[in-house]
Amino acid sequence: MRKVSKVKKRRIFLLGFGSIAVIVIMTFTMGKYWIEIFDKYREKKDLENELVSLQEKEEELKVDANKLQNPDYIARYAREKYLYSKDGEIILQIPEE
Repeated sequence: MRKVSKVKKRRIFLLGFGSIAVIVIMTFTMGKYWIEIFDKYREKKDLENELVSLQEKEEELKVDANKLQNPDYIARYAREKYLYSKDGEIILQIPEE
């Protein structure tokens, strides 16, 4: 049986230990990057949902802006919202339940 010298044992040990250390460091680094990628993906989904919501709100505001170009709509809105009245008109408020 061949005897392995101490120098060779030490080299094998250091090589094995170094390899394991590199593997562990790479695993942690890749895990960190995967977590960052997942967080960015989730943030992207949230921002896409917010974009859709804001686009819908923009469409509603455009419709309201177009309605406000109509003088009849403005008059009706002012009467309903701010209780303005026409000449000779009496406003009665009915409490909402």
